[in-house]
Amino acid sequence: MKRLVLAVMTVGMLLAGAVQSAEETSAPATENHKVLDQITTNPGGIGGVESLRGASELETTRPADAFKRYPRDQGTIDSDYVYQPPLIPHTIRNYEVSLNANKCLACHSWKNAKEMGATKISVTHYETREGQVLSDVSPRRYFCQQCHVPQADAKPLVGNDFQRVDALR
Repeated sequence: MKRLVLAVMTVGMLLAGAVQSAEETSAPATENHKVLDQITTNPGGIGGVESLRGASELETTRPADAFKRYPRDQGTIDSDYVYQPPLIPHTIRNYEVSLNANKCLACHSWKNAKEMGATKISVTHYETREGQVLSDVSPRRYFCQQCHVPQADAKPLVGNDFQRVDALR
């Protein structure tokens, strides 16, 4: 029941926004109208949301997407642009990175990297904002997956004609 009330409130807020927008701009078709059309014309009666992954009805639970396939170990992945954080060339499933533990540091810290055959993390990860060098990883660089991500073997949602920076080819 709470989900239905939330869905009705959401549609109501979108309706109000679309009406207000149309009144202010007197434009026949605005972005708000497109969103509203996507929500209210979805089959199923109650409404849904249309996205790049397809239509989702608000009152039904669809099956979870299959897990993306991550290659086991693909070696170092080349950068596509200057200052790009390196991509993770292996799976990170079940890696804990929390206030209490950081599985990445078990291999990539300066202390363990040589023994584990892993790439050392950059010296910049040991500096504070003020440039002070610490003996351990800086708290602002501790949560690795804020910048570093594994490269999944997945079909792109949209077309892409991105070209690598000439200097990195």
